[in-house]
Amino acid sequence: QVHLAESGGGLVQAGGSLRLSCKASVRAFGVYAMAWFRQAPGKERDFVASISRYGSSRYYADSVKGRFSISRDNAKNTVSLQMNSLRPEDTAVYYCAAQTGLVGLSVGAMDYWGKGTLVTVST
Repeated sequence: QVHLAESGGGLVQAGGSLRLSCKASVRAFGVYAMAWFRQAPGKERDFVASISRYGSSRYYADSVKGRFSISRDNAKNTVSLQMNSLRPEDTAVYYCAAQTGLVGLSVGAMDYWGKGTLVTVST
């Protein structure tokens, strides 16, 4: 069982930055690929970014490429999402997810989920 706890959400003005973190309570963090998804009110949960088990591969949704950056620290069991140049359309609950094995890009591929952290970007 993997417990994921997100932090770092909040209210920020358009153009600003936030850094989300996800702490995993698990012994072998390095066996999990990690990802961030987001869900805006009334919409489906969408892929944002993912990173392979040792950080060699990273993937991003087109909507966040060049603005967001995913990273991980296997020694600290954490994965982070640096979000720059935030836009109002980035407003959503952001979820951390873990997948056993190869990195995935879909909701259905994830094995574990955090409870989410709210990011609100004002105009």
